[in-house]
Amino acid sequence: MVEFRGLAVCRLILQGPDGLHSDGDRGDGSVKYVLTGEGAGTLFKIDEKSGDIHATKRLDREEKAYYILHAKAVNRFTNEALEGESEFIIKIHDINDNEPRFTKDPYMAGVPEMSDVGMFLPLAPKW
Repeated sequence: MVEFRGLAVCRLILQGPDGLHSDGDRGDGSVKYVLTGEGAGTLFKIDEKSGDIHATKRLDREEKAYYILHAKAVNRFTNEALEGESEFIIKIHDINDNEPRFTKDPYMAGVPEMSDVGMFLPLAPKW
């Protein structure tokens, strides 16, 4: 599973142990890496020569919590799979990208003396 927090630079690159690489890839251009699943080809692209997977835009936890992608290495000329398919679960972590908004003005609450830290405060009606 690959986990990352919201993308500040709008790009995710999976390489090495988290990316896709076939033992049959001799670097002669005969291997093509193919990506399928949720957002493949739109939100996520794969470099068909290297197997590196890239996010093409900023991902937002409020829109979708995770994506499941499948990638495989195929022979570029015959489209025959060289190995079994790999599954990637891209889990999006939430970042505080929305500022708080208060819908009423003002808010009023009473705090009893010597209250514990973290005590729930019920809001009183507007005075």
